[in-house]
Amino acid sequence: MAKYVLYNPYAGCGKDQTERFKELFGEIALTDMTKIDDYDAFFAEVTPEDETVVCGGDGTLNRFLNTVGDAVKGKKLSYYACGSGNDFIREVNPANETAIALDEYVENLPTVTANGKTYRFINGVGYGIDGYCCEMGDKLRETSDKPIDYTGIAIKGLLFHYKPTGATVTVDGKEYRFEKVWLAPTMNGKYYGGGMIPAPEQKRTGDTLSVMLFHGTGKIRSLLIFPSIFKGEHVKHKKNITVLSGKEITVRFDSPRTLQIDGETIVGVREYTAKK
Repeated sequence: MAKYVLYNPYAGCGKDQTERFKELFGEIALTDMTKIDDYDAFFAEVTPEDETVVCGGDGTLNRFLNTVGDAVKGKKLSYYACGSGNDFIREVNPANETAIALDEYVENLPTVTANGKTYRFINGVGYGIDGYCCEMGDKLRETSDKPIDYTGIAIKGLLFHYKPTGATVTVDGKEYRFEKVWLAPTMNGKYYGGGMIPAPEQKRTGDTLSVMLFHGTGKIRSLLIFPSIFKGEHVKHKKNITVLSGKEITVRFDSPRTLQIDGETIVGVREYTAKK
């Protein structure tokens, strides 16, 4: 039996961690996953007895699962978190002492459709100032290798740069209207955005998704409520926080905004539809 370790050097899992990977997993075949052009060809060499460990963060796992397709069917697939987000592992295995089997978590993943394309997602999709923060973070990453201060980006966005918009939300055929919407994420798990808990009651193993609307507030009140999302206590502000659950959720903003899917950004999105 062979053990293949696929790592993302842009997610904090560079080759300088080779010895650490060997300590964790023993004898391994180490591969930079950004250099794999054909996953069908790669996994054709992997037997059902072999183990493949994906190493990275939430964005790495998202890109892998959306790229690999059916190539991993019948293969033994595991995951070890060493990225910057790590919200998936924060929920399912907080200790993160070794790799965990992925099978039970990646079967029948929910999908989100935006701008004519459909993607699978692990944790959640963000729409609003969270998408804006990811977009700004991407731009900063192009010019600097310093850690991205997403909290700082969010605060500046709330106070100066980001403007809320109206939204029409449809959940399993029932339509709702909200004004001055700052956030409208739809969640499969509990966590996103580096530890935020937008839908505290959401169950990853359930058969529904949850959409959280942060709405109807000005800049100062929004800034006061925002930190409580990291503890899931924002739901106490019932006039400004609404959580809805269903199998199919469509969010349409009055003007295009940036959408983030497990941290991966898509700009210029007018609406998205998520399905469980």
